[in-house]
Amino acid sequence: MSALSRPLSARARILAAIVTVAAVGLIVVGGVTFLAQRERTLTAVDERLRTQVEQLRTVAVTTDDTAGDAPADEGASGDDLVLEDFASVEEYLQTAVARLVPARNEGSAAIVDGEVRFRPTTLSGFDIADDSELVEAALTEVEDAGGTVLGTVSTEHGTLRYIAIPVEREGDPASGVYVRAVDLDAELQPVMASMITFGAVALAVVVAIGFVAWFVAGRLLSPIRHLRDAADTITLADLSPRLKPQGNDDISDMTRTVNEMLDRLEGSVDVQRKLLDDVRHELKTPITIVRGHLEMMNPDDRDDVIATRDIGMAELDRMTRLVSDIDLLATVEGDEFDMKPVSLAVLTARIGELVAVIPGHRWRIEHTARGKVVGDEDRLLQAWLQLADNAAKYTPDGSPIEIGSTLEPSGARLWVRDHGAGIPRAHRHRIFRRFDRAQGARPVGGSGLGLAIVDAIAKGHGGHCQVTDTSGGGATFTIHLPSPTSELPAPVRAGDVLQREASS
Repeated sequence: MSALSRPLSARARILAAIVTVAAVGLIVVGGVTFLAQRERTLTAVDERLRTQVEQLRTVAVTTDDTAGDAPADEGASGDDLVLEDFASVEEYLQTAVARLVPARNEGSAAIVDGEVRFRPTTLSGFDIADDSELVEAALTEVEDAGGTVLGTVSTEHGTLRYIAIPVEREGDPASGVYVRAVDLDAELQPVMASMITFGAVALAVVVAIGFVAWFVAGRLLSPIRHLRDAADTITLADLSPRLKPQGNDDISDMTRTVNEMLDRLEGSVDVQRKLLDDVRHELKTPITIVRGHLEMMNPDDRDDVIATRDIGMAELDRMTRLVSDIDLLATVEGDEFDMKPVSLAVLTARIGELVAVIPGHRWRIEHTARGKVVGDEDRLLQAWLQLADNAAKYTPDGSPIEIGSTLEPSGARLWVRDHGAGIPRAHRHRIFRRFDRAQGARPVGGSGLGLAIVDAIAKGHGGHCQVTDTSGGGATFTIHLPSPTSELPAPVRAGDVLQREASS
């Protein structure tokens, strides 16, 4: 993959995700806050404008010499004002404009017959009398609505929110409109200032989150970078690099798991190398023998040819048995055992039937256990039968061999007891190795893998195989199996056990 098409690193993607989430969250919060404050400000502006109706009534009441009823029946409903206590509409509007002084960011004007006639003499807000766009919009909206209107218009002064209140007097042909406007831009300026401040702070927060996220992501991903570097240095020739766990979190657990995987891998490779070395050594001997006899054979001598042929066939048979045993050992070490409850009584009776046909010895079942173990019945039978066959090969003809099973709280024992020469203690530690024998010699035909297969099956069940002395001479081989209540991984793999041992 080229550098141009290489995707972003995990650290960059984590940073982008964190910054994006933080930015979106701040934008949503800021947007909602802005809209809420803006709506609240607009609502307050509209309330201020609507109060103009009541304020116009107040003007009428305080000007009435008789202190009679309000001269207009205009209320919150927005009906037109009808004033009877003023000489004219013009007089009323002049009084209203003079008394109702606009506040800050406000402006007012009185329109009579379509022309601006009065403006406040005290200008605390801004002047709208010369704003033709506002005047035209107010007159048009009042004419179309036929009553008081609230509206918004954009003029050279900015965006203005206004209320236009029509004023009429019975008997006076003149029509008036009182207009009060509020500068929305000025009213919303504090809100905009707050949002600008919020935006600056939010940007600073996002930048700070980015720096922290970059640092934290780097610390969290450092074991993965170390794992990548270690993986780059690992070869079949050197499987020793390991990672150094730091802390007690998930990443550290992954580091320890990878180290355990490398241990198993190294152990597996060591086992395979040793097996290949042993196979190469074992195959070299029969090949050398066959080649040597073929080179020295006299093709004109019929007896020599027949003798050489017999030697070659015998050595080829031995190599065939060797390859078969190697295949069997590989199958046992890589197989997933079918673990289920196995009756020891049934298993013992079955092994008794099988060993009875092995000639040259007196076979006897000495003890039968009552109970069950968890295991693969076929593999246990295979291992037990291999021990019996091994005892038959290495003990004198006619000697007795006992088999039996026992069940104890610590687990079950399947044993074979012979009365041969026995095995010296100094050699017991290596008899379960591949192609190894107690004395190093090979007086009996075989590949040297029988006890290695037994040991692999025992360890695949979480147990082990042991050899001890037989009282009166001989050796007792025992397969120890864990108690049925013991926890076993399911399925159990014999190869995993051997790999762990090879790495220890």
